[in-house]
Amino acid sequence: MHFAILDELETYGPDRCLKLDYERASAYTRRLAKDHYENFTVVSWLLPRRLRDHFRHVYAFCRWADDLGDEIGDRDRGLELLAWWRREIDDCYADRPRHPVFVALHRTIRQFDIPRKPLDDLVSAFIQDQKVRRYQTWDQILDYCTRSANPVGRLVLYLCGYRDAARQQLADATCTGLQLANFWQDVRRDALERDRVYIPEHVALQHGLDIELMVSTLRASAAVDEPCGPCCCHTDHCEAAGLRAIRPAFVATLKDLVDRTWPLFERGRHLAPMLSRDVATDVKLFGAGGETILKLIQRQGFDTLTHRPALGKPTKLWLLMRAAAGRLIAPPGGSAP
Repeated sequence: MHFAILDELETYGPDRCLKLDYERASAYTRRLAKDHYENFTVVSWLLPRRLRDHFRHVYAFCRWADDLGDEIGDRDRGLELLAWWRREIDDCYADRPRHPVFVALHRTIRQFDIPRKPLDDLVSAFIQDQKVRRYQTWDQILDYCTRSANPVGRLVLYLCGYRDAARQQLADATCTGLQLANFWQDVRRDALERDRVYIPEHVALQHGLDIELMVSTLRASAAVDEPCGPCCCHTDHCEAAGLRAIRPAFVATLKDLVDRTWPLFERGRHLAPMLSRDVATDVKLFGAGGETILKLIQRQGFDTLTHRPALGKPTKLWLLMRAAAGRLIAPPGGSAP
């Protein structure tokens, strides 16, 4: 069963929310984490068993908040539902959780003393998505990432027993890198499905790329035919003339953006040696997943207008086995401060 936010709202929405006890609420988050596609597995078998449910609880909160902003299809309704989700945070921190995600998350919050700011920051980013469709500068994109991505890394650190600024800053670097890699991976999808472009205009203009022309060209191409597959996406037979015309400027822009993203992952690699071995491997996996997306983008010549790179099961398995091997030979990591 694929997680569908509109269907879930019938049972767990603001008008009618079926109340579950903790065990059933935790099982609900387990099903959600297993069902939804991500670039990498949310909870791998390498993660300590004692933390797995807590990771799923946090993920379920993030997944619901993200989908309330992205999958509703109506900006005003999306804002209403995000305001409701924020009220559910209020109720959770007032010890009266109602939604199954918060029934599960409430125990995690109490056990690990998690402050509400990361949760509020995430919701604020998804509210921004309903209001802001274009970005002018690189700094504006980075500011968005401080709320859309960095809170996730800080939540993970809380679950792992770390609360210091040094580790948080390294986690921020990886999370921002992951968010940016996702943006460069999903340029076509964001533009066509949500009318959002995260490519900063000032970077695009440096390479001769007109953002609005890019969006209109994508729409025209999509109206004629479906996106072509990896076997033929560079052939004259299936490639619209408009996309051919803007490709050089787009490729130059995306190469610039990918080059700006790599240093974030490089900085973030310093976090894992500062963590205990039982959690460091999963943290490495998230970073490795993002780095692999960047490599896939590079491999296809920085063209994500016609083909979206994604991690297939063989790649995920290879990353998992590489991480497992690293865990066996790695020295013990850092301890909690």
